[in-house]
Amino acid sequence: MQTKLNLLSEFAKRDEKSRFDNLAQVLSAENLKECFKMLKKGKAAGVDGVDVEDYEKDLESNLKNLVTKMKSQSYKPQPVRRTYIAKANGKLRPLGIPAVEDKIVQRGIARVLEAIYEVDFLDFSYGFRPHRGCHQALKRLNQVIMTQPINHIIDADIKGFFDHVDHEWLMKFLGVRIGDTNFLRLIKRFLKNGYMEEGKLYPSDEGTPQGGVVSPILANVYLHYALDLWVEKVVKPECRGAVEIIRYADDFVICVQYKDEAIKILAAMKERLAKFKLELAEDKTRLIEFGRFAKQNAEAKGQSVATFNFLGFTHFIDKTLKGGFKLGRTTDRKKLRVKLKEMNQWLRESRNMFLITDIWKTLKAKLRGHFQYYGVSGNYRSLQRFEHQTKRMVMKWLNRRSQKKSFNWESFTAYLERHPLPTAKIHHNFYTGFATT
Repeated sequence: MQTKLNLLSEFAKRDEKSRFDNLAQVLSAENLKECFKMLKKGKAAGVDGVDVEDYEKDLESNLKNLVTKMKSQSYKPQPVRRTYIAKANGKLRPLGIPAVEDKIVQRGIARVLEAIYEVDFLDFSYGFRPHRGCHQALKRLNQVIMTQPINHIIDADIKGFFDHVDHEWLMKFLGVRIGDTNFLRLIKRFLKNGYMEEGKLYPSDEGTPQGGVVSPILANVYLHYALDLWVEKVVKPECRGAVEIIRYADDFVICVQYKDEAIKILAAMKERLAKFKLELAEDKTRLIEFGRFAKQNAEAKGQSVATFNFLGFTHFIDKTLKGGFKLGRTTDRKKLRVKLKEMNQWLRESRNMFLITDIWKTLKAKLRGHFQYYGVSGNYRSLQRFEHQTKRMVMKWLNRRSQKKSFNWESFTAYLERHPLPTAKIHHNFYTGFATT
């Protein structure tokens, strides 16, 4: 399958206006078998009750039947099974679980779309793309603010983006590059398959497939045409000052040099998104002064210096040891509280359910994951706080495994020396190579 995908990418790169036919042929039994191998085992089953292990028992026959149904156009995705998981704040978050067979087909579709659209997507888009991620987006933001004359930030939030993607516009966008009506029909069926909750079917009139692996690439295609190309081809050429956008899925910021242009961009962006049935969240979208001179300007007016949040970090105006300008960042306080609350809840629930060796293994993984994501330049103090608070919670809950306390702080410290936990560490350096004056 990878060979065919590489050919698609080459054709897409060679002619940016070419349209692709016969894409459905890429979804052969052999290629779908590769997609099946990418599925994780042990996951919950969809509405049909079939999990990955069940499907694998007769894999060859199942895939052969699947391809036959797709060729005859009789294949229809099953509704997604909706369930709920508890959040740290006590609320419930809906979770969509597609059937295994639908996951396989979605994976195949996603790989085809990625092969075509990776050539088209612009450099400032970082979400759900190969070899790109949050830290590259954060580093690019640091580079833009540190090296360009940025004085204002448009901190934007699209209201319920994944739930409000317009199906008609999405199919039009896909039709720019894809001429295979069978392939497009397959995607449209996934958009319309709906979800099941407590035995009742709820249709889908808008939004991307819930819980589907194809949703991220469809979201990127939508915003590529609705937002990215507009900023690149229309906004930037019309502005006399610097304008840069950094986008991760539906989360993005626009850095602007001049205030009057920032005001115009924000107003025009509302109209632009409305055209494609999207809406900015008024309570979460704002224009702030931010840059080298923002602090002294705010202090002269007797105002506090504005900050903004992006990808789990609060960005603020900081200074170097020599007093120069520097972009600072720390873990978003709300995110930090949630992470600590989740850790506390897990420790409370796990203390009597597992052996301490098993608890320790999972605890190490949780700490490593936190430090690897939030371990960015300038955020060491927040990492230390998370580490210290976690250790205090660990000692507290281990002491409650029995009526007799197992540890005081001294004995717990000695235990940590024998069984060390991951420690706070900066994994992503954003400052290297940037002037901070």
